[in-house]
Amino acid sequence: GLLSVIQRLKGSPEQELRIVLLGLDNAGKTTLLKHLASEEVSTITPTQGFNIKSIHSHGFKLNVWDIGGQRSIRSYWRKYLGSTDLLIYVIDSADQKRFEETGQELAELTEEESLTGVPLLVFANKQDLVTAAPAAEIAEGLSLHTYRDREWQIQACSALSGEGVQDGMNWISSQIMNRKK
Repeated sequence: GLLSVIQRLKGSPEQELRIVLLGLDNAGKTTLLKHLASEEVSTITPTQGFNIKSIHSHGFKLNVWDIGGQRSIRSYWRKYLGSTDLLIYVIDSADQKRFEETGQELAELTEEESLTGVPLLVFANKQDLVTAAPAAEIAEGLSLHTYRDREWQIQACSALSGEGVQDGMNWISSQIMNRKK
C-alpha cells in the first residue's frame, strides 16, 4: 500500500519474512491465504503442492508458503521449513475426528530443528460452523501450554468471512516488532 511506496521512495527497504502455512487437508489454509491477499475466496480447490503469495502487512513483506496438507504430501513439509520466521498452523475446528491427527502433526513439526524458537500462530478455523470447537478447547487438546521454547498464540477465526484473521495478523506484527528490539 501507500506505506510501502513511501518506504521505497525513502530508500528504506521493507523487511521480508518467510511464513510457512501448514495444516491438514481441508483445514482452510488456501482460503486463509487468499483472504490475506484480498483475493476471491468463493472457489477454492485443494492445493496440490504449494502456493506462494507475498503479502504486505504492517510495513513488512510476508512471503507466505501454503503447502498442501494431504497425507501423501506431509512428508515433504520439512523440506520447506528452512529459514522460516513464523509458522502458521491451521486447524479445522469443526472436524473433531481429526484433532488427534492434526495434534500429532503439529507436535512433530515443532520438534523440527529448523523450527526451534520459531513463533507459532494456530488459527482455529471454521468458527462460523455450529460444530466448531472453541479455540481454548483446541489449545488444551494440543497441549499448547507445554510449548516453552517459542511464543505461540491460538486465534479463533473464519477464513471464509475473515473474522478473527486480522487479530492473528496483529499478533504476527507484535512478534516481528519484538524480534526487532
